[in-house]
Formats: sequence, structure tokens, C-alpha cells
Amino acid sequence: MSTSAEISPELVKTLREQTKVGVMECKKALAEAGGDLEKAVEILRKKGAATATKKASRTAREGIVASYIHLGGKVGVLVEVNCETDFVAKNEGFREFVKDITLQIAAGSPQCVTRDEVPEALLAKEREILMDQLKADPKNAKKPAEILEKIVAGRMDKFYSTACLLEQAFVKNPDQTIKDLLTSKIAEIGENIVIRRFVRFQVGEEVG
Repeated sequence: MSTSAEISPELVKTLREQTKVGVMECKKALAEAGGDLEKAVEILRKKGAATATKKASRTAREGIVASYIHLGGKVGVLVEVNCETDFVAKNEGFREFVKDITLQIAAGSPQCVTRDEVPEALLAKEREILMDQLKADPKNAKKPAEILEKIVAGRMDKFYSTACLLEQAFVKNPDQTIKDLLTSKIAEIGENIVIRRFVRFQVGEEVG
């Protein structure tokens, strides 16, 4: 495989641009991958997920509240994103991440941050709609109820991918979810980051 001499500064730079991880971590990943860029990306992503998991238990009480106004004042977003220190709250990378989250909320119109926050009444209504759709299809006439329930459970994932911010595809990179983006940012910055809450306003929408 490739030797350390073949791990050029250009390769390290390319890996940094793709992963937003520090120079030393990029060098270590490239060495571990034998100079293979794709393998190095995979290594860093796995390490990033592990790092994010470890940091998730740490308290995040600093951060910022950010706003975004879209479509000439037709859509407005307020979001609170927390980190561990005031130093990171002022970090350009952190603030850019928060800006991306406001754009995501404006464009994606999520209803909550995570699955756990979806109201049970809304879940029950969605399951009922999906079940009625299945029963209306003649192909499902002879399928037992437990099979239909399993189909509904599978289709609920699509609902969550729309309703929950962390499960939405990132508007700037549809191959990445907001949870993936959050995990990579935690690995990059080195602190726990929590998207705490948000509110989205749109002119003319009904007030629930």
C-alpha cells in the first residue's frame, strides 16, 4: 500500500475539505487507510460518530439564538442551538452551522427536532391515514392486520424524514441528513452541540 511519503499535503488538504476535520486527524486517517482517500473519509466518519456519541452526555448550556427571514418576509425562523462554551458559541464554524440550520428549517418546514418530540396525536393520525390507504388498495384485502401494521410502521420512516429536523435531508447536500451534519460538526469543533428548539412562522398559515 501507500507509504507515509505518499501522503502528501495536497491529499491531507483534500481530506480536510471533505470532512472539516483537523490536520493531525486527517494525517492519522490517511496513514491508517494506506493513503486511500475514500477509506480515510470512512474512518473519520466512523470516528466522528463515536466522538459525537461520547460528547452527547456533556452539558451544553452556551450557544446562540439565531433568526432568518426568507421570501421577502413571508417566512421567519428562530432557533436555539447550544454548545458547551462561550468560546465555541463565537466560533465561525459553529455560527455557520447554525445559519445552515435556520435555512433548513425555513426550507424543510419540520415540525420538531427529533422523533421523541412528535405529538402522539399527530402520530396516531398519520398511522390512521396510512392504514386507510392500505385498506383501500384491493391488493391488501387478504393481508392479515399484523402485516398491515408492519407496512405502516415501515412507511412511518418517510413521515419522520419530513417531520423531524434531524432526519431531513440537508438542503445543501441531500445525501446527508441534518443528524449527519450535526455529528460531523461535533467531531470538527470538539464540543457537544444540541439543536434545542425552534419556531417557524409563515405568513397566512393557520395558528394551531
